[in-house]
Amino acid sequence: MPLPKIKHPIHEFTIPSIRKKELFRPFLVREEKILLMAKASGDQGDILRAVKQVVNNCAINKSFDIDKIAIFDVEYLFLRLRAVSINNMVKVSYIDNEDTEVYDFEIDLLKIEVKFPEKVDQIIKVDDKITIVMKHPPASLFDDKDFANSGEDVFYELILRCIDKIYEGDDVYDPSEYSREEIEEFLNDLDVDVFEKIQTFMSNMPKLYHRIEYKNKNQKDRVIELTSLADFFMLG
Repeated sequence: MPLPKIKHPIHEFTIPSIRKKELFRPFLVREEKILLMAKASGDQGDILRAVKQVVNNCAINKSFDIDKIAIFDVEYLFLRLRAVSINNMVKVSYIDNEDTEVYDFEIDLLKIEVKFPEKVDQIIKVDDKITIVMKHPPASLFDDKDFANSGEDVFYELILRCIDKIYEGDDVYDPSEYSREEIEEFLNDLDVDVFEKIQTFMSNMPKLYHRIEYKNKNQKDRVIELTSLADFFMLG
């Protein structure tokens, strides 16, 4: 007689970048093992890949393609999954850099949202005919070894991977259909002011956001802004 199958609740989360709803199950012991192994390695790349794998494992629909959503989407979905799988409340501690005291806070992960920057255009006009459409860094970067090893050129490498489409009138060019050398040549031919607009877009990415306000022992108003996955808790 086979062992009984365990049924798990299904949760619906909205992917922030595309406003599309997807179904997920909680993460289980097998996913917890993935996280613990990544944490034990001490390698940030291993941890990010583990987070991506956990989110992908928990997706219900086979059509879900984690490599096509943004990195901040994966972080947001992971926080939601952690909230429904273990506990939505997490405790964090921070040292005040004025009075050097340690302050403890409790955060509800279900209240964490993604903050989108204002007045940052992902459509960059090159001239009267040509425009570039940028995209947010995709989750596929977690597994991109060339990108991980790009060193001081990481920002330029990120730009190369975040060009979504190039338009010239009615013609549409998909960068994935061209060689790296061809895309680099195109970028190198841009006017400096156009490239600066691309840099502005890349420097103002959506991110997880939570604001903590408190008074320290000197009765000074203090603010802590949490903007990354590591700000909320240690994995594992």
